[in-house]
Amino acid sequence: MSPDCQRSHRRRPGCRILPWLCLVAFLPTVVVGAAEEPPILPVGLDAYRAWDHWADQRIGQRAYLRSTYDRGGGNLHVDASNFLYQLADDANVTLDLEGRGIVMFMRYNHWHGSPWHYLIDGTDHVLSESMTAQPDAQPHPSTFIPAGPFPEPLAYTWSTTRGADLIWTPLPFTKSFRMAYERTRYGTGYYIYDLFTPGALLSQPLTAMDWSAAPAQDVIALIGRAGQDLLPAADSPEAQHMGLTQQDGAVIVPKDDVVTIATLAGPAQVRGLDFSVPIDQAIAFGRTRLRVTWDDRAKPSIDAPVALFFGTGTLYNRTQAADLVKAFPVHVHFSAQRAELACYFPMPFFASARIELVGNGEAPVPGVSWKVRSAPFSGAPNQVGYFHATFRDHGAPTPGKDLVLLDSRGEEGSAVWSGSLVGTTFTFSDRADLGTLEGDPRFFFDDSRSPQVQGTGSEEWGGGGDYWGGATMTLPFAGHPVGAHSRKDAQGPEDMIESGYRFLLGDLMPFGSNALIQMEHGGTDESTEHYRTVAYWYGLPAASLVKTDTLEIGDAANETSHRYASPAASAPYQITSLYEVGVDTVKGKRVQVPETMTARKTAGTSEFVLAIDPANVGVLLRRTLDYALPDQRAEVWIADGGPNAASGDSAAWQSAGTWYLAGSNSWVSSDPKGELGASEHDVRTSNRRFRDDEFLLPRDLTRGRAAIRVRVVCAPVHHPLVPGRAEGELAWSEIRYAAYSYLMPAFVAPAAGGSGARKP
Repeated sequence: MSPDCQRSHRRRPGCRILPWLCLVAFLPTVVVGAAEEPPILPVGLDAYRAWDHWADQRIGQRAYLRSTYDRGGGNLHVDASNFLYQLADDANVTLDLEGRGIVMFMRYNHWHGSPWHYLIDGTDHVLSESMTAQPDAQPHPSTFIPAGPFPEPLAYTWSTTRGADLIWTPLPFTKSFRMAYERTRYGTGYYIYDLFTPGALLSQPLTAMDWSAAPAQDVIALIGRAGQDLLPAADSPEAQHMGLTQQDGAVIVPKDDVVTIATLAGPAQVRGLDFSVPIDQAIAFGRTRLRVTWDDRAKPSIDAPVALFFGTGTLYNRTQAADLVKAFPVHVHFSAQRAELACYFPMPFFASARIELVGNGEAPVPGVSWKVRSAPFSGAPNQVGYFHATFRDHGAPTPGKDLVLLDSRGEEGSAVWSGSLVGTTFTFSDRADLGTLEGDPRFFFDDSRSPQVQGTGSEEWGGGGDYWGGATMTLPFAGHPVGAHSRKDAQGPEDMIESGYRFLLGDLMPFGSNALIQMEHGGTDESTEHYRTVAYWYGLPAASLVKTDTLEIGDAANETSHRYASPAASAPYQITSLYEVGVDTVKGKRVQVPETMTARKTAGTSEFVLAIDPANVGVLLRRTLDYALPDQRAEVWIADGGPNAASGDSAAWQSAGTWYLAGSNSWVSSDPKGELGASEHDVRTSNRRFRDDEFLLPRDLTRGRAAIRVRVVCAPVHHPLVPGRAEGELAWSEIRYAAYSYLMPAFVAPAAGGSGARKP
């Protein structure tokens, strides 16, 4: 039994030896009322096995997406071949981490960059793609080498995806993870990884990956069921054990009115939502809206066009495919006579649920059959979130401003939400224009001004490469289900609607107080195309991450009140610069405005005190820094920060780990003309120096304390940006420190007829 499982076992009886059984025993299924502890975090392959607990709060888990994006804010090499640094011509680094976590997803453009090296906890593992040996040859169906750890449906090469190599096989690490490309031609990629608060309750211990082992077959089989009914048959013992019940019926959706198809009493959760319409009504039905309201809240949490909600911009089926969308949480299937739509996101509620269809404004839609399957829910209300599908019609995008798919601040009248982003669906053209796909996803969580997610383009986000070659494709978690290759190839207006989807399960993205989900329109926010988007997310209108204190460097009074001491630090100095949030100008008009901040830097030690909430179940530190200083690294130590604590007592300090941020605002660009071209050494520097970075503190060093004393000791990394080049200045930068306390959401389950509220 793992230490994490043992810790859970002491908290709740019933644990068994196998980690997955331990997970099943402890995910919230028998708790009523508010819980004092977070739900256990399903990690690695358990994140797929626990799909029915998609709604759970992931308190103490943090997700990040890093990529080969243009650090200058533009679209250099279409966001390809931009490297953190080069160790050698055949070691071009794109990701460099220290700590304890899991890389949950990796995406590459075709075989470009292969062989890829993963240095996991000091051991070098090599992954290549079968086109690597002869990259200039005529492309042919390809495989990963080794194939064993990377089978479908956890991994696909470009020959299936129409342009990208996609890997969902988890790669855990306990000390460090570094990724390097041997080749740099068109070396594009993005990678999603999770970090965890040390001491958080995990479903299994994090251990280095067994490179020779294939993923467990139960997970392969589970994800392989995408496009099928994921729920047990109504008369099966499993369905009876779940308490699964069904409502069904048929309606005519009126042209300009609302029809309620089902109302449910809670506490319960919707487990399946199905519709079926005659094929000749499919397009019209796709234009109606699905609306779902939980617990009589003031506004519906799901309010989106039916087609887009089920993963596609239209229900026009140009190739008469059996499966227009064959994703894990949703699917759209065409039989001989009918179009069948299904959704399997678990959706808990506590008092009531009202499910409605809203007319499309064009004509009534007859022959709509529906089915809602639900089961009792007795979990703790503050351990889950309501399911949301937030629709935005972006009309004419604003030049220089990202599309905002979701700004949770103010949603349904609440300024705070805790939960997880679990996917997006988007249309990016009504004119069969694939050139609008260059826009980077940029996601900001919990007031960070640096995106925790910075991608390389909306096509890559949707699992494609080179615009999917103009073809359509559908996979369990990514796809381009509809759209003609070009305007001249289109069979009509519906065939010119282009859409993509990206669902997040193992790689979902938690947030503790708010989420700002943005995407560029075009490569530099210049596209005038008509975009429509749906953001899928779980959320409670209560925070699980609360800022409790801020230290402003250079403010003498603030430094004194936080007992700041840094004997070797520089004097305060001012920086006028920008964050990495897009281009400076569009068509000659400035859209990013520089600001001025005060900083210090040190090659020594800094100490300071930050207030935290004693009821915390972990603490996140956020540092604002000058990113012109490369590869900033420090050892972090924690002691009690109370007024009577003796800061000079060395025995009081306990190690919290290593805080490391690879790279800087200078990077290496290398995109040779030929597939086998030698690596280039083009060093570039952006004008963006401000960055927010995060560090998770061990729970046992923060729980029960009202304040902590933090010591950071600069421990620099020694490697040049390119071989033979002098190292930059090695120092630790400080502009601001903030402490955020993880807390159990103060959420009270509503009684019948009421809506959820935060505790006073």
